[in-house]
Amino acid sequence: MAQNEHDLVIIGAGPGGYVAAIRGAQLGFNAACVEKEPLLGGTCLRVGCIPSKALLESTELYVEAKGKLGEHGIRVGSVEVDLQSLLRRKEKVVSTLTKGIDGLFKKHKITRYVGHGRIDGPGKVMVEQTDAAIELRAKHILIATGSKSSNLPGVAIDGNRIGTSTEALAYPAVPEHLVIIGAGYIGLELGSVWRRLGSKVTVLEYLNRILPGMDSEIATEAQKIFEKQGFRFRLGAKVTAARVEGDQCIVECEGSERVACDRVLVAVGRAPNTDRLGLESVNIQLDSKGRIPVDEYFATPVPGIYAIGDVIRGPMLAHKAEEEGIACVEYLATGFGHVDYNSIPGVVYTEPEIASVGRTEEQLKEEKVEFKKGVFPFLANGRARALHKTEGRVKVLADAKTDRVLGVHILGPRAGDLIAEAAVAMAFGASSEDLARASHAHPTLAEAIKEAALGVAGQAIHF
Repeated sequence: MAQNEHDLVIIGAGPGGYVAAIRGAQLGFNAACVEKEPLLGGTCLRVGCIPSKALLESTELYVEAKGKLGEHGIRVGSVEVDLQSLLRRKEKVVSTLTKGIDGLFKKHKITRYVGHGRIDGPGKVMVEQTDAAIELRAKHILIATGSKSSNLPGVAIDGNRIGTSTEALAYPAVPEHLVIIGAGYIGLELGSVWRRLGSKVTVLEYLNRILPGMDSEIATEAQKIFEKQGFRFRLGAKVTAARVEGDQCIVECEGSERVACDRVLVAVGRAPNTDRLGLESVNIQLDSKGRIPVDEYFATPVPGIYAIGDVIRGPMLAHKAEEEGIACVEYLATGFGHVDYNSIPGVVYTEPEIASVGRTEEQLKEEKVEFKKGVFPFLANGRARALHKTEGRVKVLADAKTDRVLGVHILGPRAGDLIAEAAVAMAFGASSEDLARASHAHPTLAEAIKEAALGVAGQAIHF
């Protein structure tokens, strides 16, 4: 059995893992990364963030060509979708980016091991391959294995008719009726893709609202927009069973009639991926939610073993994992590493987009924090008018005494890009007055943030 030594061995090549490997190499570590999948990039790049965004962009262009271009005075003939070409484009986007990570590994002289990584005692990782095993020795071991789709009791996932987001990224034909279990960002994004292509989409959500965890005012307005687009929501629906019967899928909800459809997408969240990691060999005990316990420096109770991303506490976001990966290896190399968890944004890439950073109104009220808010609609924004994308609003929440920005929530065009300004402002402790007094180019969508910030003090100019 081969045996190799490294300063730093990372298990998992997703956004947290591969970024940590690159930063580690930049800081002088002899770094290695273990990944069982042939393609680098993890769930996010292979079957998550990137392919879903490729499909969202393609299908939104289809919607625009089919009807919205006419609103701009542009007439087009018959518009059709070549689904297989659309899916091939998605795969090309993924392939290009994964090859890019390969190139970065070579540039930084990072050793890549293909196989399942398993801890086999302090300072030791076994790489299990099809016909062999490689033993790695390392001073530092970093677990970055991400997450997997959560299951639902009574729902028989078959990886075909009843599946997860992975299957929903590659349906061979447009479903006539798609039922989505869960009204979070995964369900709404993939529901948007197939709705645009012609599916009837029904969303079943256990809670009495969509987008759990996001600002409720923004979520309520978003739901109304989605319903106008053709989504059908059944809130307060507790799914008890889903199965294939003949040529149909049957979904049963507690206390209501069952729903028949062509396909079922189970999108009820994600769970830490800690399967067969060998944690028992070093006596690491998972918490009640299946996560690896770490301290503020991402260290587990076992010296030399660290963890980041979806396997530890906090939101399961690719960019959160990236920040943690960088902070962790910087701490190992320099003694200092930091992540500002108060300024990590979240984005739902629907149309319109939904983006959020900081605390919601509900959280501030629960914490009994006195705050003021400013709201500005895109209906009153010149750039949004020119784009013919006027749905939604910007909401800025600021401390009533200090004026420090506590949260920003956006429903509207390119909200995912706009939220970066708010995240930077919060990271530097900006006040709503700081945002309001900073010059914003005219006409731009970003002016809506300035106006909402002005609105905190009741000074909005254009509304």
